[in-house]
Amino acid sequence: MILDDASWHSGGDFPDHLPPEAGGTHIGLFLAWMLLNGQGGESRADGFGELAQRTQTPGAWFMAHCDGKLTAEELSDEGNRFAAAYYLYDEEGHEDGEPSYLPDYAKSFTDAADAYSVPDTWASYERLAPLLAARFAMWQGRDRRKGQDDGH
Repeated sequence: MILDDASWHSGGDFPDHLPPEAGGTHIGLFLAWMLLNGQGGESRADGFGELAQRTQTPGAWFMAHCDGKLTAEELSDEGNRFAAAYYLYDEEGHEDGEPSYLPDYAKSFTDAADAYSVPDTWASYERLAPLLAARFAMWQGRDRRKGQDDGH
Protein backbone atom coordinates (compact mmCIF):
# COMPACT_ATOMS: atom_id res chain seq x y z
CA MET A 1 0.00 0.00 0.00
CA ILE A 2 1.37 3.41 -0.97
CA LEU A 3 0.93 5.97 1.81
CA ASP A 4 2.44 8.88 -0.13
CA ASP A 5 4.30 9.45 -3.37
CA ALA A 6 6.51 12.41 -4.27
CA SER A 7 5.04 12.40 -7.79
CA TRP A 8 1.61 13.18 -6.32
CA HIS A 9 3.02 16.51 -5.13
CA SER A 10 5.08 17.67 -8.11
CA GLY A 11 2.16 18.57 -10.37
CA GLY A 12 -0.59 21.19 -10.22
CA ASP A 13 0.36 24.07 -7.93
CA PHE A 14 3.92 22.81 -7.49
CA PRO A 15 6.42 25.71 -7.71
CA ASP A 16 8.02 25.90 -11.16
CA HIS A 17 11.45 26.82 -9.77
CA LEU A 18 11.82 23.64 -7.70
CA PRO A 19 12.95 20.21 -8.87
CA PRO A 20 10.37 17.40 -8.66
CA GLU A 21 12.37 15.85 -5.80
CA ALA A 22 11.21 18.74 -3.59
CA GLY A 23 7.82 17.03 -3.62
CA GLY A 24 9.36 14.29 -1.50
CA THR A 25 11.15 16.31 1.17
CA HIS A 26 8.26 16.21 3.64
CA ILE A 27 7.95 12.45 3.09
CA GLY A 28 11.70 11.88 3.48
CA LEU A 29 11.86 13.86 6.71
CA PHE A 30 8.99 11.84 8.19
CA LEU A 31 10.39 8.50 7.05
CA ALA A 32 13.88 9.35 8.27
CA TRP A 33 12.52 10.10 11.73
CA MET A 34 10.52 6.88 11.74
CA LEU A 35 13.50 4.76 10.68
CA LEU A 36 15.96 6.43 13.02
CA ASN A 37 13.53 5.92 15.89
CA GLY A 38 12.95 2.22 15.49
CA GLN A 39 9.78 2.28 13.41
CA GLY A 40 11.15 0.81 10.20
CA GLY A 41 9.74 -2.32 8.66
CA GLU A 42 11.75 -5.50 8.21
CA SER A 43 12.69 -4.39 4.67
CA ARG A 44 14.52 -1.43 6.20
CA ALA A 45 16.20 -3.20 9.11
CA ASP A 46 19.70 -2.72 7.69
CA GLY A 47 19.10 -0.41 4.75
CA PHE A 48 19.49 3.02 6.20
CA GLY A 49 23.19 3.48 6.95
CA GLU A 50 23.37 6.76 5.02
CA LEU A 51 20.64 8.16 7.26
CA ALA A 52 22.17 6.91 10.49
CA GLN A 53 25.54 8.34 9.47
CA ARG A 54 23.95 11.46 7.92
CA THR A 55 25.93 11.05 4.72
CA GLN A 56 22.78 11.56 2.65
CA THR A 57 19.91 13.96 3.36
CA PRO A 58 16.50 12.51 4.29
CA GLY A 59 14.78 13.54 1.06
CA ALA A 60 17.63 12.39 -1.18
CA TRP A 61 17.80 9.07 0.66
CA PHE A 62 14.03 8.63 0.33
CA MET A 63 14.10 9.35 -3.41
CA ALA A 64 17.08 7.04 -3.99
CA HIS A 65 16.03 4.11 -1.81
CA CYS A 66 12.24 4.23 -1.95
CA ASP A 67 11.70 5.46 -5.51
CA GLY A 68 9.82 8.45 -4.10
CA LYS A 69 7.13 6.25 -2.54
CA LEU A 70 6.32 5.79 1.13
CA THR A 71 4.77 2.35 1.45
CA ALA A 72 3.45 0.37 4.38
CA GLU A 73 6.41 -1.99 3.98
CA GLU A 74 8.81 0.80 4.97
CA LEU A 75 7.28 0.93 8.45
CA SER A 76 6.79 -1.40 11.40
CA ASP A 77 3.29 -2.38 12.46
CA GLU A 78 3.34 0.31 15.13
CA GLY A 79 4.80 2.77 12.64
CA ASN A 80 1.96 2.06 10.23
CA ARG A 81 -0.63 2.64 12.95
CA PHE A 82 1.02 5.95 13.81
CA ALA A 83 1.22 6.94 10.14
CA ALA A 84 -2.47 6.10 9.70
CA ALA A 85 -3.39 8.31 12.66
CA TYR A 86 -0.98 11.19 12.14
CA TYR A 87 0.49 11.21 8.64
CA LEU A 88 -2.67 10.11 6.79
CA TYR A 89 -4.90 12.29 8.92
CA ASP A 90 -8.56 12.10 7.93
CA GLU A 91 -10.63 14.95 9.37
CA GLU A 92 -13.78 12.84 9.45
CA GLY A 93 -12.10 10.12 11.50
CA HIS A 94 -10.51 12.37 14.12
CA GLU A 95 -11.56 14.64 16.92
CA ASP A 96 -11.29 18.41 16.52
CA GLY A 97 -7.83 19.69 17.31
CA GLU A 98 -6.14 16.32 16.92
CA PRO A 99 -2.69 16.88 15.38
CA SER A 100 -1.74 15.85 11.88
CA TYR A 101 1.55 15.84 10.00
CA LEU A 102 1.06 18.30 7.14
CA PRO A 103 -0.26 21.17 9.30
CA ASP A 104 2.50 20.47 11.85
CA TYR A 105 5.06 20.45 9.03
CA ALA A 106 3.81 23.77 7.66
CA LYS A 107 3.88 25.37 11.13
CA SER A 108 7.43 24.12 11.66
CA PHE A 109 8.68 25.85 8.52
CA THR A 110 6.86 29.18 8.40
CA ASP A 111 10.03 30.80 7.08
CA ALA A 112 9.81 28.72 3.86
CA ALA A 113 7.94 30.19 0.89
CA ASP A 114 5.72 27.10 0.87
CA ALA A 115 5.80 23.48 2.07
CA TYR A 116 7.78 22.36 -0.98
CA SER A 117 10.49 24.99 -0.44
CA VAL A 118 11.62 23.46 2.87
CA PRO A 119 15.28 22.53 2.35
CA ASP A 120 16.20 18.87 2.29
CA THR A 121 18.80 19.20 5.05
CA TRP A 122 19.63 17.71 8.40
CA ALA A 123 18.87 21.13 9.91
CA SER A 124 15.28 20.75 8.68
CA TYR A 125 15.21 17.28 10.21
CA GLU A 126 16.49 18.65 13.54
CA ARG A 127 13.79 21.31 13.52
CA LEU A 128 11.04 18.75 12.92
CA ALA A 129 12.35 15.83 15.04
CA PRO A 130 11.29 17.10 18.49
CA LEU A 131 7.76 17.68 17.26
CA LEU A 132 7.57 14.21 15.70
CA ALA A 133 8.87 12.69 18.94
CA ALA A 134 6.20 14.54 20.92
CA ARG A 135 3.43 13.56 18.51
CA PHE A 136 4.56 9.94 18.54
CA ALA A 137 4.63 9.85 22.35
CA MET A 138 1.20 11.48 22.51
CA TRP A 139 -0.16 8.97 19.99
CA GLN A 140 1.38 6.04 21.90
CA GLY A 141 -0.43 7.19 25.03
CA ARG A 142 -3.73 7.39 23.16
CA ASP A 143 -3.12 4.05 21.44
CA ARG A 144 -2.41 2.34 24.76
CA ARG A 145 -5.48 3.92 26.40
CA LYS A 146 -7.63 2.84 23.44
CA GLY A 147 -6.31 -0.73 23.76
CA GLN A 148 -7.22 -0.72 27.45
CA ASP A 149 -10.68 0.68 26.66
CA ASP A 150 -11.15 -2.08 24.08
CA GLY A 151 -10.29 -4.71 26.70
CA HIS A 152 -6.79 -5.51 25.36
